[in-house]
Amino acid sequence: MIVQGARESAQGHHSDGVRGVTILGSTGSIGLSALDVLARHPQRFRVVALTANTQVERMFEQCRRHVPDVAVMRDVRAADELRHKLDGLGLLIEVRSGDEGLNQAAALAQSDIVVAAIVGAAGLLPTLEAVRFGKRVLLANKEPLVMSGHILIREASRSGAELLPVDSEHNAIFQCLPGGYRAGGPSLGMRKIFLTCSGGPFRTTPLDQLFSVTPAQACAHPRWAMGRKISVDSATLMNKGLELIEACRLFGVAPEQIEIVIHPQSVVHSLVSYADGSVLAQLGNPDMRTPIAHALAWPDRMESGVKALDLVEVSRLDFERPDPQRFPCLRLAAEAARIGGTTPAIINAANEVAVTAFLGGVVGFTDIPRIIEHVLSQVSMNEESELSVILADDARAREAAQQFIAGLSNRPKRGIQ
Repeated sequence: MIVQGARESAQGHHSDGVRGVTILGSTGSIGLSALDVLARHPQRFRVVALTANTQVERMFEQCRRHVPDVAVMRDVRAADELRHKLDGLGLLIEVRSGDEGLNQAAALAQSDIVVAAIVGAAGLLPTLEAVRFGKRVLLANKEPLVMSGHILIREASRSGAELLPVDSEHNAIFQCLPGGYRAGGPSLGMRKIFLTCSGGPFRTTPLDQLFSVTPAQACAHPRWAMGRKISVDSATLMNKGLELIEACRLFGVAPEQIEIVIHPQSVVHSLVSYADGSVLAQLGNPDMRTPIAHALAWPDRMESGVKALDLVEVSRLDFERPDPQRFPCLRLAAEAARIGGTTPAIINAANEVAVTAFLGGVVGFTDIPRIIEHVLSQVSMNEESELSVILADDARAREAAQQFIAGLSNRPKRGIQ
């Protein structure tokens, strides 16, 4: 799924062959996994820049251990606190702040690999900046492709950037495709993509109990340790809906060519079906270090720290279709993919606002798809032509969601009928 073929460049390379790496969102779960993999290969990689939002203590410890050239805190006060804590260590680490600092970190000449792991729409602009500067971009956050996939791919074609998926499902698809596949390119005999998911914590919960789900319950994922927002998305399966949109843009397929299947063991990370009847699957223990190591080393392979899969121990592999009544967000995301334009950006914005309200105790769990459906009915889409248009529709969707939530908060919480 490389937009451009592998390129040879001195940018980001030191005379000893070590490659520079920037991690956008280093204090989150993906960032932690990426740092673990990088630390296993000091002869191949050097951490150039780390970025975070407000987690000063974790960033401080990462700076002490990995000694990047630059550390960025999006929150200005957090940056001041980090700068003060680092002053006494005698380390030559430059602390920057704000969205400008994030964009600068994404474009640093010392680094030619950027791990894009900032959750939500906040990751869009720095990811786009890394693409424009021709980096190898490891896409761990869905939002840049969901919100502005055509623009991202267009800019990568212009700059020679490499786009490699780190989401376990999209990385699995990439591994099951013929060599040299290009983003948005021809199908190469591909018939269907199967996106797998665990089903989340409520796969078997009685439907009449979903309206009383708490944030703590929604964040207790049965397979993955993740941040709160992505955990809720996994519980509603909106994460799988966003991955459907992402797969359409990465692999040049229609929504009808993607089938989502629940796979509770989380061992088969996705499958690709071909015209000749072949079905290729990528299997492995559920650990994000595998796709991260694959994308860092591609086209080579390197050790990730993940235990090898024992098929006898796994014993069985189960698959089932998701219940549309239990997971209405899947239908909404598929509709957004079919409509196209800025509709994916609109649904992403509405979901972010709805999940934030749920985590804050303002609305109920089953209000999340209600909010999203309302916003889709109220906010008209535009063509995904320019970034300014996408951001404007993102803002309109957030405003519409907030207004609807203001009305919901004064009424008893109810689920979708």
